[in-house]
Amino acid sequence: MTADRQVPPGEAMQVRRLLSAAAVRDRAHHMLEHGLAGRLQHFLVDLGRLDGCADEVVRTIRSAYPSLEIPFHARWRHFAVGGVERWGAVMATASWESPAAMARAAFDLAIVSVLLDAGAGPHWRYNEGRTGETYGRSEGLAIASFDMFIGGGFSSRPEDPFRVDADALIALTPGELAAGFQAGPDNPLVGVKGRALLLNRLGQVVAEAEDVFGREDDPRPGGLIDVVAAGASGTTIRAPAILEAVLDHLGPIWPGRIALGGVNLGDTWRHPLIAANDATDGLVPFHKLSQWLSYSLLEPLEWAGYTVDDVDGLTGLPEYRNGGLFLDSGVLALKHPADAERKHGVDSALVVEWRALTVALLDRVADLIRTKLGFSDRDFPLAKVLEGGTWATGRRLARERRGDGSPPLSVDSDGTVF
Repeated sequence: MTADRQVPPGEAMQVRRLLSAAAVRDRAHHMLEHGLAGRLQHFLVDLGRLDGCADEVVRTIRSAYPSLEIPFHARWRHFAVGGVERWGAVMATASWESPAAMARAAFDLAIVSVLLDAGAGPHWRYNEGRTGETYGRSEGLAIASFDMFIGGGFSSRPEDPFRVDADALIALTPGELAAGFQAGPDNPLVGVKGRALLLNRLGQVVAEAEDVFGREDDPRPGGLIDVVAAGASGTTIRAPAILEAVLDHLGPIWPGRIALGGVNLGDTWRHPLIAANDATDGLVPFHKLSQWLSYSLLEPLEWAGYTVDDVDGLTGLPEYRNGGLFLDSGVLALKHPADAERKHGVDSALVVEWRALTVALLDRVADLIRTKLGFSDRDFPLAKVLEGGTWATGRRLARERRGDGSPPLSVDSDGTVF
């Protein structure tokens, strides 16, 4: 972590506000304003191309979901890749004592799998023994983490494999994770060490906060559901409150990031054009993995009997498929084409601009997509736009434009951002 800079007492609230989806959206749209005014260092923005981009997404949606019945964008979609309902099979055979116990296990799986879902790189593949299928990228990471979970790889109780324990996470080694993910010199997975360290830190944070994660069981990541449920209004939970719980209680797991006034800001970076009259000047939050996790916790809460409201309070996800969609459709263009040939750090101004523009443009293109499909924002929230949707279209355009399906920009990730 970077040095923790103290802030004046009156500004502590502004710092904590960065740990919210509202702050992500607000600062992303400020970045778009700079882009439209031509003030960005690295990108040009052409909103005239946005309608064509929306058409590409609608084409993808109608092909994949002709009935227009689209589930939320969540990790659970990857667990069902190839038409196999893997988690459904677990739910049908496991003997949980209550819906809450099942939901804790679902939270366990979702939290660990999402934290392992940073970009795998173009060459890594996972062979699923039960089906004989081979998967790469996000789907492969999902199936690999699922197999480790159902095999008890994250549990310290042999009699109860379908759980994730703090003790098991703390003890997990990079070698064990690599073995579980079939990674090695001939099957390289980006950031194995970073992923293992992230799970180690998750275990430590969970173990040290028994009052948070151990309310109904031994400390486990899935104990977060009891915290979220405690804040429900009757049986209704607001989606932004899920993200706030994730950021508040899991924030300490993130490595080497900005800290202000004792608050670890996680997936937050600097850009000189984002101005504020307080300690948050120049800071741009994204919370990509935390928001991806929050989307993936919606369904376990519903399975446990809760209703999740204000799903559009979360933002689009600033990762390379959604960001690639806007580059490959011409909505964004590099001011310096040679930047496409170089690898860029996640803290670089170029990547911060790209990610912020992605969040803001997802809001704009979502409105166009809803209009073309005849839906209101309530009937077709951003979580469905993403799933239908922008992520898949970004992947499709990448394959059409580059044989290996790689993104249009190369980012040097440590396995904990993208």
